[in-house]
Amino acid sequence: MDETLTPLQRLFLAFVAFFAVLFNRRFAEEVHALRARERAALPPGGPPSERESAPPSPADQARPAGTAPAVPAAPPAGKGASTVPPAVAPAPAAAAPPPIPKPAAPKPPDHAESLQIIALLQRDGRLLDFLEESLEGFSDSEIGAAARTVHAGCKKALGAYLQLEPVLHEPEGASVTIASGFDPAAVRLTGNVVGQPPFKGALRHHGWRAARTSFPPLPAHDPRILAPAEVEL
Repeated sequence: MDETLTPLQRLFLAFVAFFAVLFNRRFAEEVHALRARERAALPPGGPPSERESAPPSPADQARPAGTAPAVPAAPPAGKGASTVPPAVAPAPAAAAPPPIPKPAAPKPPDHAESLQIIALLQRDGRLLDFLEESLEGFSDSEIGAAARTVHAGCKKALGAYLQLEPVLHEPEGASVTIASGFDPAAVRLTGNVVGQPPFKGALRHHGWRAARTSFPPLPAHDPRILAPAEVEL
């Protein structure tokens, strides 16, 4: 039959077929057999409309034509086996950038502390000017007057940053006894030194020891500059 049914004709046919299936047993069996033959003729995987609507997976695309898709095997259900899927491990955190090292402080020049003391004596007592000046052509009175000024300035500098005390408190010229185990850096023996301590002798100089020091911190400029050049404008 080559005639194409219109929608209205198909609607009427469906209406008639509904009552025929409902009241005619033989007609209903033939319709059932027809549907069974049509379902048997369909390819596996469902009707074409369902198979065409779902996009093929990457595994189906890689599978050769004509082969059935592989079904993953279920893990064996042993005693106490958990049905909870394993947790997905979190992605490792990005490593923190290494800390930027701080630049090391510049090392002060050698003997910076000693140079600082000389600079203080020059600043307050003009010690370097006095020592570097040639004394030729000056009278003793002129040299004495200059030395008095240098003495006062240097004494002021030492008194501000350094407190002195004698190593031995006896007066010079007094008889002293040096016991065994003395510190050779604190007591120096002169003259006829024979035998073993204790030694007895005359005190020629009581020595000096720094009882307190409070020097200022090293200057920010080059400590080798003991005195700046002075330019008058």
